Amino acid sequence: MPFTTHAMAFDRFGAADVLAPREVELPDPGPGQVRIAVRTAGVNPLDCKIRSGAMQELFPLPLPHVPGLEAAGVVESVGPEVDELAVGDEVFGWTTTGSYAGHALAEAGRVARRPYRLGWAEAAAVPTAAETALRCFRLLDLKPGETLLVHAAAGGVGTLALQFAAARGIRVIGTASERNHAYVRELGAVPVAYGEGLAERVRAVAPQGVDAALDGAGRGGAIEASIELTGGTERVVNMTHPAEAARHGVLFADGDASSDAAGALAEASSLHVADGLRLPVHRLYPLAEAAEAMRESEAGHVRGKLVLVVR
Repeated sequence: MPFTTHAMAFDRFGAADVLAPREVELPDPGPGQVRIAVRTAGVNPLDCKIRSGAMQELFPLPLPHVPGLEAAGVVESVGPEVDELAVGDEVFGWTTTGSYAGHALAEAGRVARRPYRLGWAEAAAVPTAAETALRCFRLLDLKPGETLLVHAAAGGVGTLALQFAAARGIRVIGTASERNHAYVRELGAVPVAYGEGLAERVRAVAPQGVDAALDGAGRGGAIEASIELTGGTERVVNMTHPAEAARHGVLFADGDASSDAAGALAEASSLHVADGLRLPVHRLYPLAEAAEAMRESEAGHVRGKLVLVVR
C-alpha cells in the first residue's frame, strides 16, 4: 500500500486561498534519500511567489504541489547508499517533496543533524536564509575589513548575513525600520533608516565608503542607493527581483536554493555552537493555517522568520 501523509497543497496558481488540506503519496526513499517526519517547516517569500505562478517560467512544476523548501524533523526511513544518517536522527535542511507536510523526502546531502540547543522552530528557519546569505557573500567576494551594506537587515537572510559578516571581520551597515534598529544593533551592525536621504545617512556613518551591498528589499530605491554608495554595479547583489536587478545591471542571487546545502548548514551549525546563532521566529502557525502564514509573509515587515508547526 502506498505511503501517504497529510499536507497543505495547491492544485492551481493564485492567492493564498488556493492552499488546501490534502493527502499525498510519498514513495519510499530512493538511493541517497531519507524520509523525514516533519516537525517544523520554514515559510519563505519564494514559497509565495511559486504558489502565485510568478515563478512558473523559472520553476515549472506539476500540480497539485506541496510548497515549502526547508524543514526540521526526525529521520523515519533511510534509502540505499545512505551511510551518514540513521533512523531516529534529528535533522534540518531542504526537502525534495515540499515541507508543508507531515512527511517529506530529502536528499541525505541536503540535511544535517540538528545542533544541540537549536530549537525545532529555529532549525526550520535557518537553511534557506543561511544558504542565500552565503551565496550572496560569494558573489560579492567579501573580505575581512570591508564594509557591507545590507538592506532588509532585520529579515531572515539579513539577520544571518549580519552574523556571518561579523564572524568574518566585515563591518556591516543595515537598513531597517526604526522599530528594528535596536535589534540590528544587537547583531553587531550599524542601523540606518529606509527612505529618502538613505545614501546621505549611510555616508554619515561610513565616511570611508561602502565596499559592497546586499539588497534584500528590492524597493524604495535600495538598488539605486547601493550603486551610488559602492561606486558601480559590480559589487551590488539583489536577491528578490531579477527583473529589477537586470534593469540596473547588478548581480542577482539566482541558483538552486540548496546548491551549497552542506556548507551552509555546517557554517550555521558552527556559528550556533560557538556564539549562539540568532534567527528569531517572528510567528508560529499550525500547518492548517499555512495560507495565513503566507499572507503575512507577502505583507512584509517580518523580523526573522515565519514557521509552521507540523507536529
